[in-house]
Amino acid sequence: MQLIFSRNRNKGSFFFPRRLQRMVPLRVNAVVLVFLTVVCLILLPFCFGIRSFPTVDGYELGSPDGLLRFTEAPEYRNGAECAVAFGGASVVGRRMAVSSCDPSLVHVAMTLDKEYLRGSVAAVHSVLKHASCPNYVFFHFIAAEFDQVSPRVLAQLVRSTFSSLRFKVYIFREDTVINLISSSIREALENPLNYARNYLGDILDPCVDRVIYLDSDVVVVDDIHKLWNITLTGSRVIGAPEYCHANFTKYFTDGFWSDPLLSRVFGSRKPCYFNTGVMVMDLVRWREGNFRKRIENWMEVQRKKRIYDLGSLPPFLLVFGGNVEAIDHRWNQHGLGGDNVRGSCRSLHPGPVSLLHWSGKGKPWVRLDEGKPCPLDSLWEPYDLYKPLYHHDQKMGKDAELLGSTLLPSSSSSRLNGGGRSSFLL
Repeated sequence: MQLIFSRNRNKGSFFFPRRLQRMVPLRVNAVVLVFLTVVCLILLPFCFGIRSFPTVDGYELGSPDGLLRFTEAPEYRNGAECAVAFGGASVVGRRMAVSSCDPSLVHVAMTLDKEYLRGSVAAVHSVLKHASCPNYVFFHFIAAEFDQVSPRVLAQLVRSTFSSLRFKVYIFREDTVINLISSSIREALENPLNYARNYLGDILDPCVDRVIYLDSDVVVVDDIHKLWNITLTGSRVIGAPEYCHANFTKYFTDGFWSDPLLSRVFGSRKPCYFNTGVMVMDLVRWREGNFRKRIENWMEVQRKKRIYDLGSLPPFLLVFGGNVEAIDHRWNQHGLGGDNVRGSCRSLHPGPVSLLHWSGKGKPWVRLDEGKPCPLDSLWEPYDLYKPLYHHDQKMGKDAELLGSTLLPSSSSSRLNGGGRSSFLL
């Protein structure tokens, strides 16, 4: 008997017509269900495990732990020269009508989670503040499926903080990578979201052929378009500042270097250390070369034989070391968070600065809150839009009402700092 499926338009699912249901025994229905499940698992592409949704007003809000509050950022707009440089785009109200496939855009990818949310907001603020054409910067945020704050709430918070921002939030399923992660010298480095950069070629829309990846603990103090316009020569897939004076051997174990089969991976290449917190990535070459799989292969080797100790960085060094487009060091003044154990204060590297990066254990927002900031943390503070609970309570004088509600609408929010608006999420 031929089984015919009909589409239930109301529920978006398949079902048997009633006449056919009476004809088919229960056990046949069960067999068909199992068969369909197996077919779906085989045929669905990789990206089914990474769902995405566009950010729009009116998202249903969840109930995250704690109260997150940010002052609305100033509205940064394009100058007259941007319409000429980028060919122009229509503006509807306060927002520009563009999609992520618009060839005029500068694409920036970042992760988004509760722990580093304050850093992410400061990073976005810094990019917009210094961009020559801020309306042409499109952000791609990768959020963990099971973060303490749901991706929908994070999306709403970003929208309320940056009212004119063009962005999209993607949900990253941690089970995509969880079985490939090995222990690291610092627990924070084992967070599955740290590995989301490995999957940007699969996560982002296929029309996005180039992206700047930024960690959440950076601030950009120069025009992001300058970084975007860097050329990746030859067949190079990524560009990043290289540090060839660093001791490259320390990023891998003695067991790796003593194994002739493993250590010959570099062959004739002359690998240099580079930091994966700031990268320009050619996603066309990335997808064509299946570099996601190459990185995963090294993670599988690590699970069988420990060849490194430092989280998500070493697989990138193994795949790209010695074949990176060298970018000026000004675009990653890294290590400002100290080492991975003590998080001690550090000074800037010699030379000009376009991007400050608090890589390492110490984060500026934590040290500022503890009253123990490092000198350079004062350079991060002007981009911080976070407003703690007590600050707003003093302004509003409505503690009981605030703590008894799940959401205070922006229309009833107080005006802070000459017109800024605070958003509240419980």
